[in-house]
Amino acid sequence: MAQTIENIVDPNDSSLTSEMIQFAGPAGNVNAYVSRPKDGKNLGTVVVIHENRGLIGHIKDVARHFAKEGFAAIAVDCMSRIGGSDKWNGSDEATKEIQKVNGTMVAEDLTAAVNYMKKQNYVNGKFGVVGYCWGGGQSLNFATKSKDLNAAVVYYGRNPDPLDSVANISCKVMGNYAEDDPNIMPGVEPLKAAMAKAGKSIDVKVYPGAKHAFNNNTNADRYNPDAAKDAWARTTKFFKENLA
Repeated sequence: MAQTIENIVDPNDSSLTSEMIQFAGPAGNVNAYVSRPKDGKNLGTVVVIHENRGLIGHIKDVARHFAKEGFAAIAVDCMSRIGGSDKWNGSDEATKEIQKVNGTMVAEDLTAAVNYMKKQNYVNGKFGVVGYCWGGGQSLNFATKSKDLNAAVVYYGRNPDPLDSVANISCKVMGNYAEDDPNIMPGVEPLKAAMAKAGKSIDVKVYPGAKHAFNNNTNADRYNPDAAKDAWARTTKFFKENLA
């Protein structure tokens, strides 16, 4: 299925600076894609975490969409320490290889990404994280481990393990879920309960009739334009409120 072109931000959009970069992580160099408004200053940073096929074109496009909304976006290649996403090019093999990457590794590399962005002269020091599918679970996991975050968004991701680690979350949290998602939906009510027990806030919305990965406009079987549009509006509003 070809990408739905009307939703793509041109990789060469003249209003943005978009490029692959590299920074040092605890297990070697980490690759990432950074997109930001070309002349932007004092920008909030959004850390974008990819699905289980790695840092592919779709996720780079998501980063550019955040840049068009006025953020500095850094989409981290969480497969960097096992050879990098390009090695598998978004194939089914990538979904197997990514299982070698655990939450501790991801949190270390995301922390390195945050530290890299702190040194840039165009940011304001406020950070949000958003992840999709595999990355959604990593977004919540990172929120339990990082004190640098001002906001965290999960799109249809798994809960942290152990679930009571949500007590360590120090930022506001939003969740966007799909009703027709039998692997993920059973965890939503327990997550809400655990957050409430820990005195934490979470804004959850479940999209009726939507499937897992409803935001992915390159997946014709899953993409739900209405759900994707609404979740995007919720997410960008949430980040603008918390990263300004």
